[in-house]
Amino acid sequence: MTIEGAPGGRPRPWRPVLGLLLLLGMLTGALALLGPGLRAGDGWLRWGPECTVETSDGEVGLDRDQAKRATTAVALSARGMEAPDTSGIDEAVLERLADGPPGDAGPSLYCQGSAAGDLPEQQLTETGLTPRAERLREAMTEVFGDQSLGGFAPGGIDQGHGAESTHYDGRAVDVFFRPVTEENRRAGWLLAHWLVAHAEDLDVQYVIFDDRFWSAHSSRGHWRDYDAPEPGNEILRHLDHVHVDVLRGGRD
Repeated sequence: MTIEGAPGGRPRPWRPVLGLLLLLGMLTGALALLGPGLRAGDGWLRWGPECTVETSDGEVGLDRDQAKRATTAVALSARGMEAPDTSGIDEAVLERLADGPPGDAGPSLYCQGSAAGDLPEQQLTETGLTPRAERLREAMTEVFGDQSLGGFAPGGIDQGHGAESTHYDGRAVDVFFRPVTEENRRAGWLLAHWLVAHAEDLDVQYVIFDDRFWSAHSSRGHWRDYDAPEPGNEILRHLDHVHVDVLRGGRD
C-alpha cells in the first residue's frame, strides 16, 4: 500500500497549478516594486528611465517631464529668460545640459523612442511644411527664439537633398549653427537635446547633428553614429545644422 503524497503515490494534478499561481504572485509583486522603471512599448516591456543624462558623476535617470523641464530651463536661461521650475532635478543634470561634456561638444541626453502609430498623413500647407512640422517649428521658436532655418519653402522644395528626403514631404526643418565652432556645436546640442526630450509631444521622428542621430523608432533611444553620404562635408555630415523631421503618419 502506498501513502498518498509519498514517493510512489498517485500524482496530485493541482500541484503544477499551485506552483504557477505562486510564480505569478511573485512576478506581480516584483513588478509592483519595480513599477516606475518598467513600461510597455513596441510590444515589449521596457526597463529603465525614460530619459538619461550622462554627468561627470555618472548617469542620471529622468522621467519625460523632468527631461522636458530641464532642457527647456537650460535653453531659456541661455537667452536670459525666465525658466520653468527645476526643483527635484539633479543640479549635475542642469550643468551638463548647459555646458556640455568637458573637452568636446557632444550628446549628453537620450530618451527612449516612442513613435506614435495612429497619426493621420498630412499635406503641405502654404508655409511648405505639414501642420505637424509647422507645430514643431513654432515650438522651437517659442523656446529658442528666431533661428536660422532652412530645408523648406512656400510651395515645397524638390531638390537639394537625397532622393528619399523628408524635406520633400514638408516634414523636415534644418536649424543652422554656422560656422562650425565649439561654441556653435554646443548650441546645436542644446537644441538637439530639447528636441529629443520633447519628441513624444511633437511627433519627432529623427534628429541628426554632428555625425550622430537619434530615432523615435529606437526603443532604447541612444544616439548612434550617422553614416553620411559622399562627399563627407560639413553639410552632409550635419556638422553645421540640426536636422529634425516629424512622423509622416498613415504608413509610418
